[in-house]
Amino acid sequence: MRYEILRPLRVIDGERTKTIQAQKVETLLTALIIRSDQVVSTEQLFSEIWGDEPPRSATASLYVYVSQVRKLLRRPDTEVSPVLTRPPGYMLTLGSDGLDLHDFTRLMKKGRDHLRSSGHEAAMHSFEEALALCQGPLLADTARGSILRGFWTWLNEARLECMEGLMDARMALGHHRELVSDLYLLSTEHPLREAFHRQLMLALHRSESRGDALLVYQRARRTLREELGIEPGPALQDIQRAILTADTGR
Repeated sequence: MRYEILRPLRVIDGERTKTIQAQKVETLLTALIIRSDQVVSTEQLFSEIWGDEPPRSATASLYVYVSQVRKLLRRPDTEVSPVLTRPPGYMLTLGSDGLDLHDFTRLMKKGRDHLRSSGHEAAMHSFEEALALCQGPLLADTARGSILRGFWTWLNEARLECMEGLMDARMALGHHRELVSDLYLLSTEHPLREAFHRQLMLALHRSESRGDALLVYQRARRTLREELGIEPGPALQDIQRAILTADTGR
């Protein structure tokens, strides 16, 4: 069996793909998967499903939702459910089952390691594979409790780190001209993330657009000062100086 939570939740069991239509049941299973092999208390699950104001019927409702999850995960060859009752709550045992989140973190680590050792081709492929697993986390906009909110915050940051690493790897392989449009989009979507501005400046300069590269610096500096009251960091300032002196290590 394989659990996938980096996209709308689904469970793949051989040739069958199982999904959940009821949002509260979906939230319950997602929280248990994120904390797989750990006990999640009923109080935590109340918070994930209902937020700060669980109904009086929360305990009875949770029991029903757990029963529905167990039915979904039931296997014909065993009566043992991967969802166990463990005071003060419940635990999903992963065992030998697969989880796309584990694949993602493994690929992200491989990408980091390849990038550090200048294995740019391998780094590019690792980051691409990691990002391909992410097709929108479950309930990102409606997460009520700390488990799902924390997971969404972590995943958003991890995806951006993979994207930064992918851009660095592609740049090192000489694909700077093809990256300009993507980096314009990334720097616009994430205006406070200096790495994307730095990468865009370098891609533009290496594409013989020195003036546009310096305009990117001015735009980034203005945004950082207006939004945060700070100046660009050393990496962004260094690339500006390198462009002004036409020294980019080409």
